Amino acid sequence: MYNQKNSLTSGERKSVMEHEFLRLAEMVVGQRARVRKLEGGKGFISRLAAMGFTPGAPVTIVRKSGSGPVLVNLRGAQVALGHEEAEKIKLSLMDADEPAIIVPPDEPAVVETRQLVIALAGQPNVGKSTVFNLLTGLNQHVGNWAGKTVDLKSGGFMVGDTSITLVDLPGTYSLTASSEEERIARDFILREHPDLAIVVVDAANLERSLYLLAEVLLLPVPVILALNMMDVAGQEGIQVEPGVLQSAIGIPVAAMSAAHSQGIDSLLTKIREFIEGKLEFSPKKASISEEHRGILEEIQNQIEGYLPEGYPTEWVALKLLEGDEELAGKMEKNVPPANWQKVAALLYQHEDAVLDIAGERYEWIARMVRAAVVQPKLTSGSLTTRFDQVLTHPVWGTIVLALVLAGVFSLTYSIGTPIQGWLGDGVEWLADWVRATFVSTPIWFSHLLADGILGGVGLVLTFLPILAIFYITMGLLEDTGYMARIAYLTDRWMHRLGLHGKSFLPILLGFGCNVPAIFGTRIIESCRSRLLTILLIPLIPCTARMAVVTVLTPIFFPAHSALVSWGLVAGNLIVLMLLGLVLHSFILKNDHVAFIMELPLYHVPNPKTIGIYVWQNLIGFLQKAGTVILAGSLVIWGLSYFPSGDVMTSYLSYAGKLMEPIGAWMGLPWPMLLAILTSVVAKENTIATLGILYGNVSQVLPTLITMPAALALLVFQMLFVPCLGTIAAIREETKSILWTVTSTLLMLGLSVGFGILVFRLFSLL
Repeated sequence: MYNQKNSLTSGERKSVMEHEFLRLAEMVVGQRARVRKLEGGKGFISRLAAMGFTPGAPVTIVRKSGSGPVLVNLRGAQVALGHEEAEKIKLSLMDADEPAIIVPPDEPAVVETRQLVIALAGQPNVGKSTVFNLLTGLNQHVGNWAGKTVDLKSGGFMVGDTSITLVDLPGTYSLTASSEEERIARDFILREHPDLAIVVVDAANLERSLYLLAEVLLLPVPVILALNMMDVAGQEGIQVEPGVLQSAIGIPVAAMSAAHSQGIDSLLTKIREFIEGKLEFSPKKASISEEHRGILEEIQNQIEGYLPEGYPTEWVALKLLEGDEELAGKMEKNVPPANWQKVAALLYQHEDAVLDIAGERYEWIARMVRAAVVQPKLTSGSLTTRFDQVLTHPVWGTIVLALVLAGVFSLTYSIGTPIQGWLGDGVEWLADWVRATFVSTPIWFSHLLADGILGGVGLVLTFLPILAIFYITMGLLEDTGYMARIAYLTDRWMHRLGLHGKSFLPILLGFGCNVPAIFGTRIIESCRSRLLTILLIPLIPCTARMAVVTVLTPIFFPAHSALVSWGLVAGNLIVLMLLGLVLHSFILKNDHVAFIMELPLYHVPNPKTIGIYVWQNLIGFLQKAGTVILAGSLVIWGLSYFPSGDVMTSYLSYAGKLMEPIGAWMGLPWPMLLAILTSVVAKENTIATLGILYGNVSQVLPTLITMPAALALLVFQMLFVPCLGTIAAIREETKSILWTVTSTLLMLGLSVGFGILVFRLFSLL
């Protein structure tokens, strides 16, 4: 059983979770242990088994040296393994007096390695991501679920000798297929058959968050209730009794405050009890009223035997009564026409059944809440209420929002820019060192290292401080609950474009990166509204675009860099609004979508959750820098160097000269337009290419163009065609080459048009 002391460190907790299992590489000379688990794929495990590494086999460490190979005594022979191979063998220490005999496979002493899949479900803003991060740490990845366009995040952790894969289902309020998230959540449980489901709920708002639990309990999977945000409930004066709630619902309940890393041991204990078969699960489910009970049974009789594999009959009948259109479409194809006509007639006669079913669930929830929750006495208002009096106010809230966004960018410039400058100096010093060190090599080789690699990727890596600051601020806004207020405040603006606040969430996400923002449009139910949002997202300046602006703006406008940058962002947003109004009349045709979402309670952000969010985004950026940007930089350098070694007579110059007439309209020489053209590979390539073409950009660029031309260059860069990743995301989400090409040409036209307009207007001043 687990030690549930909250004072355990993460390392101690991991040791407890793994029953003090050690990897072979961690053991010291003279230690004796038994093999418990092998990792590394079937082929590798088969080879280890052939060498004698089977569960229960005793192993003695004979020799090891740092990260070098390990020598062990196994079955009377000495076996050497590399350090990486030794990392894939888990053992449990033997007592000093324990005989070193091999336990036959059919004896109880053998610990059988198990693998379980657990689905993690919950409504938005209940702390599900924090729970996921606490359980999996950095051992997580994002993969595509077969047959779906939605990526599911999964992670691994150990409970004793059991390897667990935790799948983080999309946040959803219910399991009726009115959005892609709801379809994914329920289909994963029904089709993938996870061994266990953990439903995370908000202890401070049980009446709302227990609704999802009421639906999950109807699915064929054992459930543990993770009662999260107990600390927030306490701050609001709400007293929740986990034991009473467990008895009332009839399922295991683990009380947690995941933001403070409290209660995770309680959840792990419940998981362990499930693994050992000790978990009591006898749920008291929400029922349906007698008025519709007979109708439900009649529908069950008509569809019996025609269900998709894994779908329970009663659950399908209930969903049909709830008006689930997707499931109705499936069943209409499966059920014989005569049977379906009867079902359709019953559904038509009882269209109001969905309200009855929902009402019964909320009555069930009310009984649970009355039993286990003591509500606070009426006071002047909770902390969240007092904050929202200002932060959701149409005037004051908008002012605060503008200040928050301005603060994000000001913080980026005041802290990130100096650090970026120091890193840039380091890259320049390293490039000079490379040129001096490789002076005896062919001249093209030293130029390749200094200009192609360091001048491209090295300069791009100096963006890391700016990206880190931006992702930290975005994580704080999300984790405190303020991001939902942003959606609320912007709903009225979005409605003028035929959108609503839900569209603003992926649009806001676009400030980080347009690619996940495009994928984030899946939360929007209306296809037309989703399409319009996708077309508008490339107008949002992502961190890559802003990083380029951060570098170029101080070069051209050293005294007003923050003001100019803020103006460029505002300009993009104005263009977004104008374009949205135009596209709305052609695409949405005044088809407005309802805005319904929950505003979570404000709470203290979790540093670990934000840290993992920042880490994953920075790692993704570094991977891009090491692959796409490196390849793009080398190609651009090669085209700019060969065949003559002079950029003005290189292969690249031919393409640039074709753009010369467009550049003349904006007062720009063709190499600058060419630098922006290379940003199609990755936006950061603009700086990389300018570095390759002009060398010291800080000194050279201001001498080449006028102030109006500099503004035109920045506007052209802000509105130019998005990167290849964004273009690919648009193709993936729209499933249309036509809309992908339309989006690309639209951005190209806007960048050229507004670049020329800005140059002409400011030239008149």
